[in-house]
Amino acid sequence: MRKGSRTGAGQAEAGRSDGEQTTPEGDANDLIDTINQIFSLFSINYHNQYFNAFKDENTEVQAKKFWLESLKTFAGNTLLLAAQKSIRESSYLPTIHQMIRYCRHIEGNCFPDCHAAYREACNATSPKRNYRWSHPVVYFAGRNCNWHFLASNSEATAYPVFKGHYEALCEQLVQGLELPAIEPLALPENSEVFLTKEENIERLATLRECTGI
Repeated sequence: MRKGSRTGAGQAEAGRSDGEQTTPEGDANDLIDTINQIFSLFSINYHNQYFNAFKDENTEVQAKKFWLESLKTFAGNTLLLAAQKSIRESSYLPTIHQMIRYCRHIEGNCFPDCHAAYREACNATSPKRNYRWSHPVVYFAGRNCNWHFLASNSEATAYPVFKGHYEALCEQLVQGLELPAIEPLALPENSEVFLTKEENIERLATLRECTGI
């Protein structure tokens, strides 16, 4: 018996044999990676069921092709969250119908795609608390990463860190977490009034927030 899911849903396996693509190559590759990741999660969490359902590599490849075709309208982040939801809530391997239902539940929360959320967090103007976020989860994922870290590191370094925070928050929201409101920041005004030590500390914190540091 196979010890793990070793067959990747590569383009030669999960894509069209005539070379025609229904999605841009980058998006298709991301979706293939997501399907492979989901099947790996299933092989670990539904071990006996998984290897009874996919007794040989050919069966596993055909299943990945079918999942890729059936679920290609959903974003990779949505699919991964749906798979995690299935693992938490059910003792049985999900069907395509169940996965679609989980995906629609996830989409009901209107989470932006993970990479789009990363770009939004990087490009948001300061002060961050006053920016019009597409979803509060983007702000909190960026804040948890540290705005200075996002601004001062390349995507190759920063994106994996952001992705970890973002996906963890999205999963918690699916489980019922409620994020606090993002309170707009009152911008400092010019003033000749002398401030106390505590007020100076508070103003310094405000200035740091304004500059995104």
